[in-house]
Amino acid sequence: MSYPFKINSLEQYYEDYKNATDNPEAFWANVADNFYWRKKWDKVLDWNFSEPKVEWFAGAKLNITENCIDRHLEKFSDKPAIIWEPNNPDERTRVVTYARLHKRVCQVAQMLKNNGVKKGDRVCIYMGMVPELTYAVLGCARIGAIHSVIFGGFSAQSIADRLDDANADFIITCDGSYRGDKIIPLKDVIDNALVGNKTIKKVIVYTRTRTSVSMIKGRDVWWEDEMDIAEDQVEKNGVVSFPAEEMDAEDPLFILYTSGSTGKPKGVVHTCAGYMIWTTYTFVNMLNYNQGDIHFCTADIGWITGHSYIVYGPLAAGGTSLMFEGIPTFPNAGRFWDIIDKHQVNILYTAPTALRSLMSFGDAPLLGKNLSSLKTLGTVGEPINEEAWHWYDDNIGKNKCPIIDTWWQTETGGTLIANLAGITPSKPSWATLPMPGVQPIIVDEKGDEVTKLDDQGMIKGNLCIKAPWPGILRTTWGDHERCRLNYFATYPNLYFTGDGAMKDAEGNFRITGRVDDVLNISGHRIGTAEVENAINMHTGVVESAVVGYPHDIKGQGIYAFVIYNGHHGDENQRRQDISLTVAKIIGAIAKPDKIQFVSGLPKTRSGKIMRRILRKIAEGETENLGDTTTLLDPDVVAEISKGRV
Repeated sequence: MSYPFKINSLEQYYEDYKNATDNPEAFWANVADNFYWRKKWDKVLDWNFSEPKVEWFAGAKLNITENCIDRHLEKFSDKPAIIWEPNNPDERTRVVTYARLHKRVCQVAQMLKNNGVKKGDRVCIYMGMVPELTYAVLGCARIGAIHSVIFGGFSAQSIADRLDDANADFIITCDGSYRGDKIIPLKDVIDNALVGNKTIKKVIVYTRTRTSVSMIKGRDVWWEDEMDIAEDQVEKNGVVSFPAEEMDAEDPLFILYTSGSTGKPKGVVHTCAGYMIWTTYTFVNMLNYNQGDIHFCTADIGWITGHSYIVYGPLAAGGTSLMFEGIPTFPNAGRFWDIIDKHQVNILYTAPTALRSLMSFGDAPLLGKNLSSLKTLGTVGEPINEEAWHWYDDNIGKNKCPIIDTWWQTETGGTLIANLAGITPSKPSWATLPMPGVQPIIVDEKGDEVTKLDDQGMIKGNLCIKAPWPGILRTTWGDHERCRLNYFATYPNLYFTGDGAMKDAEGNFRITGRVDDVLNISGHRIGTAEVENAINMHTGVVESAVVGYPHDIKGQGIYAFVIYNGHHGDENQRRQDISLTVAKIIGAIAKPDKIQFVSGLPKTRSGKIMRRILRKIAEGETENLGDTTTLLDPDVVAEISKGRV
């Protein structure tokens, strides 16, 4: 499969960038011509950021699974689509060809249909990193059901909130999942999430860990039993078929929940056509993907990175995607490097958090590892620090592999700013140049574009995008006004990313972090309000405030300032109790790294908590805290500074 839209030189990058900016309709129509459509579009682009309204390829008809699977069958039926590496290295690797993927996705589609799922229904998927998760995602897409994958680390309460918000009808889960030396009881968590639920009609359970589970008659069914029935229905005389549902270009493909600056998670909605075009285009170009390459993205499909660069982007490109069930340190810290050598991986796309963790183990895990198959290294989730960048370059790439530092968000569908591997220059800790079709600008607090370089030769401010790209979110599920307020109301006629950035004289961008109340923990966004709400549900807590602080491994850690009025246990016991409460309500990923008990919080006379001051204290700055005279009780600041943990 060739990629006529692939960028092959720096000159072509600048030419394509100019064309995509000057005439986006013609540029993206040419890219879209490389995909399979039931019916071509009436209009390429219609948009207005003030509403907001964005439509790409309006009037077109397609099914994304025909582009990810069916169109590859003639040439690539025996080619690996997915290579699955299990948690335990002693367990057998599974290689799923495009022909096998086609059969399994058709079976899942039939299984869903047999259980009453229809176009437009919401299907929650809460599974471990097994190939069946990919089958479930694509099976939903094949019948036009809207999938909503939930990361396996979220708690029952977090799942219940998402089920309620999406008004979900069906769930696909596992009995349990493996994560290192632990078994996560997924079905048990789902059962707890369903207490009081009135909308879920069926729960389909895949057997992975053989963990004992409760199966409720009439609601819960086994994946294996249902797939056996479906197999006989989709395969006749050796021919497998299940007709893909015809979808409109702007029909919803999936909902993916992400934390915001308020406590309630937002259901980001991506649609069929634009998302397909964007993930495929960015996958091929940023990673310099060529047919036959083995691509290893270490993310979980519960996050947007897994959606875009394990499932949809690689498969729509006819690529081979390596999917890993486990963690980088099990059974030892050389696991990634063993997998790369075992499967002769060409592209590694991972998180700075994972790299910093692996750095801490020293050189021993790398002894005897060849890694010569690698040609491209990538990072995702957060800006990579220079120390980790150079370690990656020296020890993994052997100074021969371009490193791409990709910046994007759940809301963007795919990468917006990144150097293109082997094509555009890299700069340690800088995302560098925008993808064709992306028009970023830096604005000041008033929304005016900053164009003048400062004394350091930089432009600094808040990062916005001034025109839509095909993968931009269309709405937040069930609440379009929330979409407008979160992304399009801060600065009129601009998409506000929520990130600060700087730009150098050559036009390279460096992301400096969130400017709203959202933390980036190990590459995952968690709202401070969400964590505060969970802390405040503990019986002894009166009030809390949460900020981020620099963390050697995670990038950002969670620092909680807590007013406590109970008498149960000592301070350490209280900390453990509060952490357990957060884990129960959100999940272990949101547990505070530090909890400081305080008698009060720095508030203005209007009652606003001054997180700016708390952020400085959490970062270790206890002297230059700025003007505190406007606070209701200035003395509380000195007390908090003195008690820093």
